[in-house]
Amino acid sequence: MKSDLDRLMQERNLAAIIIPAGYQYSSALDYLIGNVGISSGMAIKKIGEAPVIIANPMETEEAAASGLKVYSTTDMGYVNFLKAAEGDGTKAAIPFWGHCLKQLGVTQGKIGIYGVGELNFIVELVTLLRVAFPEYEFAGELGGTLFDIAGITKDADEIARIQSIAERTDQVWQATWDYIAGHSEQNGTVVKNDGSALTIGDVKRFVRRELLDRGLECNSMIFAQGRDGGFPHSRGQEDMALQTGQPIVFDLFPQEIGGGYHHDSTRTWCINEAPAEVQRIYDTVVEAFDIAVETFAVNKPAYLMQEAVLDHFERSGHPTGRSHEGTTEGYVHSLGHGVGLKIHERPSITHLRKDDIFQKGNVVTIEPGLYYPNQGIGMRVEDTFYVTDDGQLISLTPFRKDLVLPLKG
Repeated sequence: MKSDLDRLMQERNLAAIIIPAGYQYSSALDYLIGNVGISSGMAIKKIGEAPVIIANPMETEEAAASGLKVYSTTDMGYVNFLKAAEGDGTKAAIPFWGHCLKQLGVTQGKIGIYGVGELNFIVELVTLLRVAFPEYEFAGELGGTLFDIAGITKDADEIARIQSIAERTDQVWQATWDYIAGHSEQNGTVVKNDGSALTIGDVKRFVRRELLDRGLECNSMIFAQGRDGGFPHSRGQEDMALQTGQPIVFDLFPQEIGGGYHHDSTRTWCINEAPAEVQRIYDTVVEAFDIAVETFAVNKPAYLMQEAVLDHFERSGHPTGRSHEGTTEGYVHSLGHGVGLKIHERPSITHLRKDDIFQKGNVVTIEPGLYYPNQGIGMRVEDTFYVTDDGQLISLTPFRKDLVLPLKG
């Protein structure tokens, strides 16, 4: 949780952390100060103290909405550094960063750099900072960063935000179901009132509008039909007409507009009818989903949930990544992952990682699936869950898990 940041900084021997601001969304910056809409400057957090924001004078009012202490770049003397660098902002950044640290009382020690930016700029910036300010140890971090570890569990405010996104996403699920159901069928093709085919692109545009009306966005959703659905990350072909009787994998993972917390859910639909083999495979996936939920317990290693699902699929005659390493058919991915400011966070629910355990405050997905592209079949069912203070696993995805979506037109 956010309350763990000082402990995590101490474990890494960090005197302070710096997160630069830019036009790109930064989950680390959002986590530290909130998504307050600054496009330049930085946030600095000294160990044991609240973060401080240094923002362009045009954005100090936006930054103040965070409730944190805010300095303008002018307050910190940036104009003088810019003049000395003859207007070159990249050159001015070197002395400016060191000056800001000293003004905030950080005179030496290890400084962690996090966030997003142009890699070429960051690499060169850190190289030059190390030369200009040898009293500091400017450092990055690989693997589980302090933000990754802190984000494994969510506080009440974070869960409330994710719950709100989940509720709005559920409305979009229902609206999309109703939208497709309102069409009719001609010779196995779903058609509009004018007789033209309803395409995957039509559905995606509808979904984006519905999300936007609810303060959400998801530009890279998965809506993949038939053979495409047999490849777990296929986005689907925009110009493909919807067909009756073909499974459609619909994976929707919206976030707050402009960047923020996510929700993640998947349903598989067959319009009007489901062939017997499709129904059989779908039932097997739903059984796996139920087994996963039943396997859950707080303080239990997450990989054991994946092992239970692997056992189920293998008993049912399906290849898995455990029984057939590298398989592209059957069950080919992990069972789930944490969800937060990033769509994929820890804990990881996979047999390949043994060190993650389920904890109070987790927000995780459970998403078993089976894939047979050469048979035109892809199946996945996914809910997002959170773990309550009393250790209960609660779904944030109440939308129905019906396979067949009947047309009413």
